[in-house]
Amino acid sequence: MPEGHSVHRIANQFTRHFVGKRCEVSSPQGRFAAGAAQLDGKRMIAARAVAKQMFLEFEGDLFLRVHLGLYGAWDFAGMISTAEALSDDDDREESLSSIGAPRLARYRMAEQEKVEDPIESFPPDPVGQVRVRILTGDTVADLRGPTACVVETPAEVQRALDKLGPDPMNDDGPEAEKTFVDNVRKRNVAIGQLLMDQSVVAGIGNIYRAELLFRQRIDPYKPGKKITVKQAKALWADWSKLLHDGVRDGLMMTMDDLSEADHKKALRSRKDRHWVYHRQGEPCRVCGTEIRMADMAGRKLYWCPKDQK
Repeated sequence: MPEGHSVHRIANQFTRHFVGKRCEVSSPQGRFAAGAAQLDGKRMIAARAVAKQMFLEFEGDLFLRVHLGLYGAWDFAGMISTAEALSDDDDREESLSSIGAPRLARYRMAEQEKVEDPIESFPPDPVGQVRVRILTGDTVADLRGPTACVVETPAEVQRALDKLGPDPMNDDGPEAEKTFVDNVRKRNVAIGQLLMDQSVVAGIGNIYRAELLFRQRIDPYKPGKKITVKQAKALWADWSKLLHDGVRDGLMMTMDDLSEADHKKALRSRKDRHWVYHRQGEPCRVCGTEIRMADMAGRKLYWCPKDQK
């Protein structure tokens, strides 16, 4: 599932290439035909990401709210800002650097970002089950497989926002920090579960959850009520740092102070970017203890039983 940094980067693409323009909105698949008709021909006013949801505002006080869920993705094509793919001969995993100048291309944005084959003509034909297509004179965005894709009024959008915890990309000030600390410390629920609760804090998914807890050396099973104020503030500050880094760089790099060679290796390969995520059975990079994996509320949890006592 795309985590918070991915959704903010998608919103940034809409801000760069769609906001201020009149849009043709359609549903090639047909499942969003009624919603598309409400938005077709209207100018996009703003694009905003909060947690794992995105809100595209159109003229007439109408919003398109999108939650990508597990399988959703946006494909952009036309004159778009893309990031360069990095790879080496041993690991063809693609990772992305900062977004550059617009160029004629096709660009997929979901959990991972990928520059695809150049397009030969514009607009390209829809590929697959496209729920909604948003088209301007030089850029098109196609949405596939979202969990939510609905047209809402400002009041409905506010109700959705009221259910979400603080998002440090939008506000990392003292009030947002206090809200996060209070949300954590009033619950007798494992901190590993609380960090995945979007009403507690916005945008954290499975990777960031595991990495944040390791970086702060916190036992994922420790109840929120037993998390100290200092620990909670440290988690919030670290989440803000990692989120801002992820939005800037387009990838989840959770290891700090790498050598130049190790940093280049991590850019090329996801397996070299993280402390504990997806490393079950392998030795901890700090103490050598075997990294464990368990199920927590239906999602895989990774941690070091020694460093996170």
